[in-house]
Amino acid sequence: MARTPQDVTDAELAVLQVLWDRGQSNIRQLTEIVYPDDVDTQYSTVKRLLARMEAKAQVARDRSESVHTFEAILSRDELVGRRLEGVASSLCDGSISPLLTHLANAKGLSKKQQQTLRRLIDELNGP
Repeated sequence: MARTPQDVTDAELAVLQVLWDRGQSNIRQLTEIVYPDDVDTQYSTVKRLLARMEAKAQVARDRSESVHTFEAILSRDELVGRRLEGVASSLCDGSISPLLTHLANAKGLSKKQQQTLRRLIDELNGP
């Protein structure tokens, strides 16, 4: 399957997860978390990766200080939505129902999760 320009690679996802969890971070901080055993040699890799992610509008760079920091523009929810839509499109003829059914059966939903799901379905159905 061909990769679209907006796909998130595994390396980009690792950086995004750090930014989602920690918030704004500089290259050194990101490198220390993503590559803790190889910070010195991977610094330039993370720098190039962030430049690519900035071009893809996944992260924003703050240049106001001498050490630039980055924050995620692409939200976790947006990425989850994109990926679920992609799976639904390629495996389920565009229907999200089989995915939800599988997830509900495989993971088992707590009472709170069931209530949340019911509320979302009610909101989708409207008044």
